[in-house]
Amino acid sequence: MSLQLVRFLNIIMAGIMAGAVFVIWVGYNPRGYSAETYIEQQQSTIMALNTLMPLLGLLTIILTLTASYQHKDDRTIMVTLLIAAGFMIASGLTTRFGNQPINAIVMTWDKATPPADWTTLRDQWWSYHIVRTITTCCGFALVVWGTIRGVA
Repeated sequence: MSLQLVRFLNIIMAGIMAGAVFVIWVGYNPRGYSAETYIEQQQSTIMALNTLMPLLGLLTIILTLTASYQHKDDRTIMVTLLIAAGFMIASGLTTRFGNQPINAIVMTWDKATPPADWTTLRDQWWSYHIVRTITTCCGFALVVWGTIRGVA
């Protein structure tokens, strides 16, 4: 795949990932939600994104590693993109081992009868989401920086 195409797709995919987690962070803080609202919203979001986002994340990681390899003659850009991939991998691991186990539990809940400890899991999920928002946005920033630097 050509370097320019990889650069273009990498910025687009990393931007989609960063935008998605950022919008959830800004617009969907669940702290003020009732149990019914939280469960309904989470279950809907999980059904819509639980498969799509990890696939997009994997594609982003592959594109970032490919771009890094294509810049093997420019150590600064290569390392910048490897660090970006590291941030994206950290985000994926946070999602897989932090958010998704909680998602699986939330999918079993009935909004009419939430478990007594629902706020504990809500808060744990939110903490993991903050971590993945930071790591994804850092990865995106490094992808953009490395790409712009590679063009100049």
